[in-house]
Amino acid sequence: MNRRPRNTPQITVGKTIVSGSTSGDHKDHRTTLKNPDSEPLPNQPGSFLHDGLQAAWPICLGYFPLGLALGVLAQQAGLGPWWIGLMSLLVFAGSAQFIAVVMIAAGSSPEAIITTTFVVNFRHFLMSSALAIYLHKVHRGFLSLFAYGVTDESFAVNMTRFRQGDWDKRSALLVNQTANLAWIISTVAGGFAGSFIPVGAYGIDYALPAMFLCLLVFQLQGRIYVLTALIAALFAVGWYLIIPGDSYVVVASMAAATVGFFLKRRYARLKGSA
Repeated sequence: MNRRPRNTPQITVGKTIVSGSTSGDHKDHRTTLKNPDSEPLPNQPGSFLHDGLQAAWPICLGYFPLGLALGVLAQQAGLGPWWIGLMSLLVFAGSAQFIAVVMIAAGSSPEAIITTTFVVNFRHFLMSSALAIYLHKVHRGFLSLFAYGVTDESFAVNMTRFRQGDWDKRSALLVNQTANLAWIISTVAGGFAGSFIPVGAYGIDYALPAMFLCLLVFQLQGRIYVLTALIAALFAVGWYLIIPGDSYVVVASMAAATVGFFLKRRYARLKGSA
């Protein structure tokens, strides 16, 4: 009868027992290791795909009804499904596309549409500047592709993850481009469905404001953020009453961001001196 020597340790990997011989130790060692396939490591190849898709799916879930709404409105304004898809591919900015569709339906000139959407999208300059500190020493090709996919929703998700630390830039890029694909598909689908939906039905006109209100609520993580949001609201309403148009978006954003920056820095100084 063959007996296993007493000085042979056992290592259990998952359900496999590995035995080996060692000298100078007559105790029975048994070490249990986790299965390497049970939990992906943060730096394991392919983990950035999992993290990026996991962070992107809530954005995609919100984009589908918004994209459908935009597609329906654009179709009713006279745009075909493929023109709607081309707009989503080249512009990829929900608020600017909604405004452009309204202006197209109103018969505005191309110059007026381009100027208005440029002013509305100028906030992307501020968002990209905030993300730039987490993307230093990155290839320009990567930056160009990343910048193309920056939206209010992807900015909110990526900025939160970058602040938490250990957020791969590839995961951030995947968030942007996955959301982009969902937006294009949903707007084209809305273009095809637009002919079957009556104008103004199902509260489609309220889809965009509802999305931005939801984003605002998730960003209110302290008194400074609430105060900054109130300042932005006051500037937006006041500027719109004085100068009609869409310039209030940029003015309110820049004013509130500036005030919020100084408030946050002052708060940090007071906290440090306490």
